[in-house]
Parts: sequence; C-alpha cells; structure tokens
Amino acid sequence: MTDPTPSAERLAAGSPAYRRTSLAMFVGGFATFAMLYATQPLLPQLAEDFAVGPAQASLAVSGGTAAMAFLLIPASVLSDRFGRERLMKLSLALAAAVSIASAAVTDFTQLLVLRALLGAMLAGLPAAAMAYLSEEIAPEAQGRAMGLFIGGNALGGMSGRFLSAVITEWGSWRWALGAMGALGVVAAVVFWRGLPPSRHFRSREAAIGRILRDIRAIATDPGLPWLFLVGFLLMGTFVGLFNYLAFRLSDAPYRLSHTAIGAIFLLYPIGSWASAFAGRVADRHGRRNALWVMVAVMGAGLAATLAAPLAVVIAGVAVCTFGFFASHALASGWVARRAPERPALASALYLSSYYLGASAIGTVAGGAWSAGRWPGVVALLGACTLATLGAALRLRRVRKAGSEATG
Repeated sequence: MTDPTPSAERLAAGSPAYRRTSLAMFVGGFATFAMLYATQPLLPQLAEDFAVGPAQASLAVSGGTAAMAFLLIPASVLSDRFGRERLMKLSLALAAAVSIASAAVTDFTQLLVLRALLGAMLAGLPAAAMAYLSEEIAPEAQGRAMGLFIGGNALGGMSGRFLSAVITEWGSWRWALGAMGALGVVAAVVFWRGLPPSRHFRSREAAIGRILRDIRAIATDPGLPWLFLVGFLLMGTFVGLFNYLAFRLSDAPYRLSHTAIGAIFLLYPIGSWASAFAGRVADRHGRRNALWVMVAVMGAGLAATLAAPLAVVIAGVAVCTFGFFASHALASGWVARRAPERPALASALYLSSYYLGASAIGTVAGGAWSAGRWPGVVALLGACTLATLGAALRLRRVRKAGSEATG
C-alpha cells in the first residue's frame, strides 16, 4: 500500500523526534544482538559445566539464531497487521526477561529452550525495524537512520560477546547472561520511552495468496536463490569459525583466558570498514565482479588460521572477518536490487537463510572439531567457502534484473 502522507510530515534529520528515534533504534539493535550472541565465547565453559560435547554446546548459539530465522517472516507479517512500534517494544521487553531467566537454568535442556525462545522473541525487532524507519523517517534522512540501526546491530554483537567473556572471567557465565538481560531491560526502557508513536503505519491484512505468489516469483528468479545460498554459507562459515576458535584458543598451546578470547571479537570493527569498502568497489566494478573476490579473501584468511603462531591465527581471523562482512554487504545489497517490487520479503528470505546457515553449519562444525580438531573445522568451513565461491561465480553469469538493469 502506498502511504499518501507527504515526506515533509515525516521525521526530518536533526529534529528532536528524529534524534529520539535514531537513539531508540540504535539501542534496540545493540541490545538485540548483544543478547543473541552472548553465549558464543562461553561455549567451552558451557561444555564443561554441563558435560556436553562442543557440537551440543554450540546449540546455545544455534538455537537462538535458528528460532530467529524461522520467525522473521511471520514477525514481518504480524508487523504489517498489528504495527511496527508495538511489535518491536514487546519483542525487546520479552527477550530481556528470557535472557535473565536463562541465568538461572539447572540443566542444559532448559538453557537451550530459553535460548531458542530468546531468538523467537528477538525476531520482531529486525523484522519490523526497516519498515518502521522507511515509514516514519523523511526519505532524505532514511539512509543515516538505517545505517545507525545496522551499526547498533554490529556493535551490540561485538560488545555482547566481549562483555560476556569478561564477566565470566570474573564471575560465571550465569552472571554474564544475567548482565546481558539487565542490559536488555535498560534498552527496553530507553526504547519504550524514546521511540515516537507510528504516525504513518497502515494496517494490512495478511493475504496468503499474495505472499505465496511473491515467494514463487522470488524462487523462480535466476539470481535470488543463489544469493540466499551465499548468505547461508557465508554466515554458517563465519559463525563456525568463531564458535570453535574459542575451543582452540582455550586449549594447548595457547590456554587463553575468557577475557583474551573475548577480545578476539574486537576485530568486528573491521567489518564496518569492509562493508563501506565493498560498497565503493561494487559502485566501480559491479557486485558480480566484486563478490567472488571478497569470498576468496575470506577463504585466504580461513586458511591462514591453520598456522601455529598466535599472531598469524589472529591475522587470519582478521582477514576472514574482512572478507565475510564485505561479501555479506555485497550479497544483501544485491538482493534488494534484484527484487525492487518485493524488497521486504526478499530481504526477509535472505536473512532467514543467513541465520539458518549460522545454526546448521555452526552446529555441524562441532562434529568436525571432535573428529579432526581445528584442521577438521577448517576443512569443513573451507568446503563451505569453496561452495560460496562457486555460487558467486555462477552469479556472474546471471542476467541483470530489477534496478540492476537500470542502475
């Protein structure tokens, strides 16, 4: 539905309401991904405390990302029916309560159930955030607002991992998860008080027939399914790398502390620079020429982590991080350009594939760790990277569509 409200009545950059909206969305995105990924650096400790293997321990991350992946599209439909603001506020508040509850579990099954519930609750915020900003913010200011929200996502993912590792070093993983829940409560209060009410939302019925037609059109596009596969493999490889890097670095010969392992996640700011760099390369040379190169860079970094010196391992992780974020920026942007008539649904399907990859490959890599330790993990993730490279090269031959053909 086209909103008839003129853009002049939307929130303009620099206005008090715009600043409140930007702050609320930044804080909401920060807390969402801080809570979602807080368990990743804690996997060795969880495996030890609950007497489970690495693959089982990884479900403390994969369970949440899988639940989010499956709920993104239903949550986007709910936001169309009942409103973006209401869904986002409820999502963040409930997730904070679940995170606090997860600190008091008595067995591993309870932890997995609550982590999956956390992912399900959190799905409402990313599912509705972009639609809210596009409806409420003036067109000329939307890029900045959306960029700030995405920046909050990345910073929250990095900070949640690092802070949970530091808190576990000085207390326990229970204190860490409780602290992430407390952070979520603070974020929910800021979000509820700061986010202006929706003024331009128009409720829409969930027309199943229309949604199915749109999905069919997306599935038969010659390029979009390949891009969804790229997202699945990219995120799965990246999460698998960091899931079992914690096991490797806590083992001989490194024996790093929780804080030192958590500090590895401070490499994430490389991703912000990589995303911007990839955008400039795409503008100059095209996405189809840039994507496969960035995937190859990611593979080179992964291979470098096989070296023994810690400095080389960290350098390899940094290169892999650069290649991942650059590739993800190129692929996700390409999805929107190929589906200008269905950008929200196409993006939701890409994100669902993206987080399903994190769950599936992130868990399967645990078997590779048990069978072959770090070389086994790299062999599996290397195979995923080669498959991603193959998909990227296949995309070079796909006919241009949507705004690709005119831009």
